[in-house]
Amino acid sequence: MWGEAQTPQEPMELKGLKISVIGAGIGGLTAALALRRQGAAVTVLEQAEAISEVGAGLQITPNGVSVLKALGLASDLAWSSQRARAVVLRGHRRGQEVLRLDLDEYAAGQNYYFVHRSDLVKILAGAARREGVQVRLLQKAERVEPGPQPVVHLGNGAQCGGDLVVGADGLHSRTRVALNGERKPFFTGQVAWRATVPNHLNLPPEAQVFMGPGRHLVAYPLRDGSLVNLVAVQERRAWADEGWHFQDDPANLRAAFSSFGGNAAALLDAVEEVLLWGLFRHPVAARWHGENTAILGDAAHPTLPFMAQGANLALEDAWVLARTLQESPGIKAGLALYQSRRRERAQKVVQAASRNAWKYHLRAPLNWPAHQVLKLGSRYAPQKMVSQFDWIYRHDVTA
Repeated sequence: MWGEAQTPQEPMELKGLKISVIGAGIGGLTAALALRRQGAAVTVLEQAEAISEVGAGLQITPNGVSVLKALGLASDLAWSSQRARAVVLRGHRRGQEVLRLDLDEYAAGQNYYFVHRSDLVKILAGAARREGVQVRLLQKAERVEPGPQPVVHLGNGAQCGGDLVVGADGLHSRTRVALNGERKPFFTGQVAWRATVPNHLNLPPEAQVFMGPGRHLVAYPLRDGSLVNLVAVQERRAWADEGWHFQDDPANLRAAFSSFGGNAAALLDAVEEVLLWGLFRHPVAARWHGENTAILGDAAHPTLPFMAQGANLALEDAWVLARTLQESPGIKAGLALYQSRRRERAQKVVQAASRNAWKYHLRAPLNWPAHQVLKLGSRYAPQKMVSQFDWIYRHDVTA
């Protein structure tokens, strides 16, 4: 009634809540750990026979570091990775330096790390298991049914669920389909190769970007500096399957980047095994939650790898999901709050990544003047060049 004091709703108690998380990748394991820390009984369903991760290196930027720090894992990350000192853009023919941004000077207090994906997964899986998260392997989710008691139908004929199902099941998420229906992505006209090679060149802990016409190569060291992660992106009309599980002949990679010289050529010559995948655009999911069901990470917002934000957004999602459930009077309210806090930011980051690749792919006659502008910017306004993406990298969901 008007004039009566409203009784505030008490936050939900997560203790004893049964939660199934689909996927033991970065987002799924982080969500499992964060939810378990709030007292939930969490089971992770992973389709592989072991917790591992296909792929190689990734960049954990300050927004992702803040989540790992809040979970008490920042030291583990630091021990297992290289802290980035600079971003360097180079021309493709001789590797001449076009732009250098010193992160120690212009992003002081903000740590960026180069980490092997499998090392980060190992850190998260170990922490989750120590907290009592149950991990079940060889459990492939075929179908998800949201509802009062959501159900995950597994490929072996079994079913599981609980009070809440969290789909961290990646690009081909069955949870996303349950909430949003089927929608095919479209090919961007770009493919990427991924490989690791020995660091015979003794490359320093810097992100090196070699820019060429219609293509670019990114290189940075991993682990103790003995490995170099390579990601090579090429524009092409030919369609390539989505995913990063497709073996390719290193000769194809070298042929596509035959005009690259200097250190870039030496790195490419060292490639013995390489994976190729097509880059596809998926729309950010319209619905991130249904009845006692939610999605996060690539299941909600697959992003192109041009802002290094795939893993970082998944870390953010996982933290916010656990926090909003803890803050809310029930699962429904918590999931609605989760989507409202996350969707707009994810959409903005995905759009920024989609716009970023062309900057490295300029052809003559545009590439020379563009490189001169970059040189002038790095000389006279380096702080401004670094800070243009502060809205991504300095965002702290744990604050």
